[in-house]
Amino acid sequence: MDRLRELEAQSIYILREAYNKIDPLAMLWSLGKDSNVMIWLARKAFLGHVPFPAVHVDTGKKFPEMYEFRARYAAEWNLDLLLFDCPPIEEIDHGLPPAARSAARKTAGLKRAIEAKGFKGVIAGIRRDEQATRAKERVFSPRDLTGQWDFRDQTPEFWDQYKTDFPPGTHIRIHPLLQWTEIDIWRYIKREDIPLVPLYFARGGKRYRSLGDQDITSPVASTASTIDDIIAELETTKTSERAGRAMDHEREDAFERLRADGYM
Repeated sequence: MDRLRELEAQSIYILREAYNKIDPLAMLWSLGKDSNVMIWLARKAFLGHVPFPAVHVDTGKKFPEMYEFRARYAAEWNLDLLLFDCPPIEEIDHGLPPAARSAARKTAGLKRAIEAKGFKGVIAGIRRDEQATRAKERVFSPRDLTGQWDFRDQTPEFWDQYKTDFPPGTHIRIHPLLQWTEIDIWRYIKREDIPLVPLYFARGGKRYRSLGDQDITSPVASTASTIDDIIAELETTKTSERAGRAMDHEREDAFERLRADGYM
């Protein structure tokens, strides 16, 4: 619980710092467990109200349960929800493997959303423990106006001292969950009783650990049907959190290419 209090306080500080220093600002809402925790933290940070838009970049291929969740909680949490469609697959880089190419539609959709609304900063719910390339990220991560990220040239962040002043024309990605782990997320969900898409809980011996598009996301074998079951499973499992993501089983550089281009 002490760790959860520390993580919560750090994330709330990051969200308030971003809101104070970056305008206009938006938060990405993928409808998954991490982004729901992020919305929850934002509501705590700003006395029950999220003071910037929640952006859902929609591929049109999410699970029905995800769209039902979006409709219910956008209203219940009084979010300023902005929806942006992704371009068709035909417009996406033909050099990418199939699943990565499908996922890249979200990057293109996000770029269009940023351009349309002029967002100087976007808050995203990535964590370092999810994937090797994400481990290279910073809390306040500068991009150019096309969303390009130079993962070889990152500003040091020591003792929670974050660089928030960047040259004109810089786009900033803010990552308030960067220090969290998957099991931290679940323990916090349990503590706070945060609503979730039901696909995370086992049915018929399978459940989803990570939610994406229906055609490139698969469940993993599991009997964990409660949050306590999931936490116990995570304490012993050797299976990767993204084992059900098709793009993570394609060429080694595919994810890095997507991240460098702005994929979340």
